[in-house]
Amino acid sequence: MNSLKRKAAPEDTADQPRKRLAPIPESKQPLQDSKIATNLALPKRTGPPLLTRPRAPELTIPRRTTRATSAPPIRPPSAGGRPIAGPSRPTAAAKRPIAGRVASGSAAASKPNGPFDFQFQALQDQVSSIETARAKDAARLAADMESERAKVAELQSNHMALSRELATAKSQEINQRRELGIASDEIEQLKRRHLNTIADMEMDMNRKDRKIRELEEELRNCQGDLDRERGAVATLKATVSHQSTAHITFTTQISALQAQITALQSALDISSGQKTQHEYDLEAAHKRIAELKEETLQGETLRRKLHNMVQELKGNIRVFCRVRPLLPSDLTPGSMSKSSSSGSGFSTPEPEDENKLKEIAKADIAYPDKLDHREIVVNSSSESAMGSERKDEWAFSFDKVFEPDSTQAEVFEEVSQLAQSCTDGYNVCVFAYGQTGSGKSFTMEGGSTDSTAGMIPRAVEQVFRVAEEMKAKGWDYTLEGQMLEIYNETINDLLGKGEFDKKKHEIKHDKTGRTTVTDVNVIPLSSSHQVRTLLSLAQSRRTVAATLMNERSSRSHSVFTLRIRGTNRMTGETCEGSLNLVDLAGSERLEKSGAGNDKDRLRETQSINRSLSALGDVIAALGEKGEGKGDKHIPYRNSKLTYLLQNSLSGNSKTLMVLNLSPLASHLNESLCSLRFATKVNNTTIGTAKKQGRAATA
Repeated sequence: MNSLKRKAAPEDTADQPRKRLAPIPESKQPLQDSKIATNLALPKRTGPPLLTRPRAPELTIPRRTTRATSAPPIRPPSAGGRPIAGPSRPTAAAKRPIAGRVASGSAAASKPNGPFDFQFQALQDQVSSIETARAKDAARLAADMESERAKVAELQSNHMALSRELATAKSQEINQRRELGIASDEIEQLKRRHLNTIADMEMDMNRKDRKIRELEEELRNCQGDLDRERGAVATLKATVSHQSTAHITFTTQISALQAQITALQSALDISSGQKTQHEYDLEAAHKRIAELKEETLQGETLRRKLHNMVQELKGNIRVFCRVRPLLPSDLTPGSMSKSSSSGSGFSTPEPEDENKLKEIAKADIAYPDKLDHREIVVNSSSESAMGSERKDEWAFSFDKVFEPDSTQAEVFEEVSQLAQSCTDGYNVCVFAYGQTGSGKSFTMEGGSTDSTAGMIPRAVEQVFRVAEEMKAKGWDYTLEGQMLEIYNETINDLLGKGEFDKKKHEIKHDKTGRTTVTDVNVIPLSSSHQVRTLLSLAQSRRTVAATLMNERSSRSHSVFTLRIRGTNRMTGETCEGSLNLVDLAGSERLEKSGAGNDKDRLRETQSINRSLSALGDVIAALGEKGEGKGDKHIPYRNSKLTYLLQNSLSGNSKTLMVLNLSPLASHLNESLCSLRFATKVNNTTIGTAKKQGRAATA
């Protein structure tokens, strides 16, 4: 029984369930190394995988040393506590009869054991069937293993192929993304280049359109010039024909003149005899010339007196009014938006619409006095609270009114009489007044050409011309000039070193009525060209800034002073005069100029308006004093401007105010304020100017 137990023990492993291969999960991840038994695992390599198909692993089946039998069922233990062993495979000794038995045993001893032989035979059959089944299972398992190895090899091959394809695809993707980035940059550059090209082409097209319009206008002008030239050619042809006839006539006359020359030669011989008589007559003529020169000197003195009387009759303070023409810049969208309710959507006007735009932008200003040009009428229409149209009309009269088409030469023709008074020994002051952008600087300083030169260069040129003419009458003149600006109630020397606000300049008035400013450069003047150069220097140093009403607005008052000293070497008479030409800064309102948004512009505007208000107070006080309302105090010291012009406004000078007006309807309110102030000045009476100098001694 013990031997049966030992032989049955190895068969325990055969009865265990067979191990199945784990199913390969489907995944998108790369295939991992197989985790089957060690005999199926491929060795790991550090290099690239081999391309050969792996061999199927050999199936190792444990070799049995004994025949396997099914373990007998465990029987319950006997009463003595020992287990009862199941049937076991009979051994060879069991098959043989026991040798120790005697022949004389019972008959039952020679027969096989019935129940045990049957169980043994059953066990043998069971073992045989198990071995057959196990052989089949081993064969099937070997086939399955071979199939699995093939699948694993195929999967590994596919895995390596897919890995290579994945690496190739990633490389291609990187290249394609790089190419896509390069292409995107190129597309962006092409777009920007395309937009720049479109903008350049549009600008070029606009320039060409303007050029076409200019060429069309030039063509019309050339056509007119051609017509005039054709007429001139026809006239010249007629003149040539006439000259041909005249040539024949002149030839005839030459022949006649030659005959006359012969006759005159005879007469010359006769005249030689009369030479002595003529010499006596010449001596008498020289005496007469000396007498006439003396009369001329007396006449010059009389002329000066009469000229001064005429100027006094016209008034020592006079007012001219000048309306500037409409400029192309007034038709820009910004200007039109101020003068028209349809400011939005404004575009550059076409030539055919320019006249209509001018009518919209211009104020209704009339000049009824076509003979003397002394009146100006301003009309305005507005809608009343009831919805009806209300028309207002304001009429003003001045010493002279200049319409928009008046030239600089026409304006100076009236001013030149005052410049003449300067050379006669009187103080003269001409100042330009008006709102910003009304043309004050252009009136006083002018443009770069001779036709657009302003009052300052023209007056200086006239003074030099008169000084040259007076040399024949014994007068010698010396001229000096200075130019100042008053900026924020501070005096700056525009002809100095440009160190503004570092020197403190003070205004001095002496008993003779002469005004001086301390620590300023007084330049001796020798020609009008030198004065133009100094004016250019002063203009470059003058304080200007851009406002909503004027792109280049003067932010200071400028005063050009020309001092003239004359001496007559024949009579010993002397005279001294000065010419003050003042360009006032423009009056403006904060909401119109936009200066309220800038502290510097706000301070400048307040200073300008304060000084102009002080000028108005001085004019009002002078008017009350002229009406005989007692000894009225004149507030000259309220501002540096009025204190500097004290002698020019107090009656010791011949003063001219040039009122400049803007033609724009959007500036109508400011124009009316300026017209009312100019009327107040025009109605002011001041004292009589006195001549500065010394009379001739006997």
